[in-house]
Amino acid sequence: MIVDLRSDTFTQPTPGMLEAMFTAKTGDDVFGEDPTVNELESYAAALFGKDAALYCPTGTMSNQIAIKAHTQPGDEVICDHTSHVYLYEGGGIAFNSGCSVRLLQGDRGRIKAAQVVEAINPDDVHKPVSRLVSLENTANRGGGACYDLQDLTEIKRACALHDLRLHLDGARLFNALVAKKETPLEYGGIFDTISVCLNKGLGCPAGSILLGNSAFIRKARRIRKVFGGGMRQAGYLAASGLYALKNQVDRLEDDHRHAREIAAVLKDSSFCVDLFPVETNIIILEVGNGYTAVQIAEKLNVLGIKTIAMSPIHLRMVLHLDISESMVQYTIDQLKAL
Repeated sequence: MIVDLRSDTFTQPTPGMLEAMFTAKTGDDVFGEDPTVNELESYAAALFGKDAALYCPTGTMSNQIAIKAHTQPGDEVICDHTSHVYLYEGGGIAFNSGCSVRLLQGDRGRIKAAQVVEAINPDDVHKPVSRLVSLENTANRGGGACYDLQDLTEIKRACALHDLRLHLDGARLFNALVAKKETPLEYGGIFDTISVCLNKGLGCPAGSILLGNSAFIRKARRIRKVFGGGMRQAGYLAASGLYALKNQVDRLEDDHRHAREIAAVLKDSSFCVDLFPVETNIIILEVGNGYTAVQIAEKLNVLGIKTIAMSPIHLRMVLHLDISESMVQYTIDQLKAL
């Protein structure tokens, strides 16, 4: 048995999703004539209470488009030091937008309003202009940690007071919504822009949605073109996004439950010295007692359980829709015997 826990990006389309893709109506999206892309954008925008949305090939692109649209070269972006937009997007903030970054030390990837206010630069020609705050929910490097809605509201209030824009990298936002029993509309009312990946826990083969007001999305569409992201008959892919949003959100709780079940066993293992709180579908454990994360990953790989060593001491496991109950039980059995 192979149990691939490296990432929720390894999901395969479900039969229902494949059927939706095979039967999708398409057109040329660069001309704005792909009906399925248009339907996905309209559906997602309405879901979050936003004016408009833009379908993008990847979450990295939708984040980078948002940062580019919000800023001018020489501006500064405020984010946690473990943020995906900073660590895992190829230096895109500097390369694409010509911006510097103010890194904050948050709690498992989550920052507070007071930290944001403290990080805002004064009106001084020697310093970059603080322009944008970017948050990540759930926080990947924080083990799938979720923000409290009250903290987000306070950050929004601070941004409004200091004329900063607020962007959400919501790559796994629906995991947070399910875990916290919150709604897309609540988030749409807080953030100026939101990026949502469709190709992680939601199970699509590709795609991301960027949400904002009409003027912002018009600007974003132009930037997508400059970034090389104009697609033609993209409706085949967009159909997977529509299917996921309508049919594969509630089942994310299964992934969260599976993560908790595996984490409970890991907590008592001989090689685990600490375990991040498991809120959603990500498990991050600190390996010690004479072992390294790479050693444990290699031992598990021999057993058919694929994981990722995120550092010399941190091992990550991610649950998703292709991990069945029997796979979870197999993983638990092997961990107990390890």
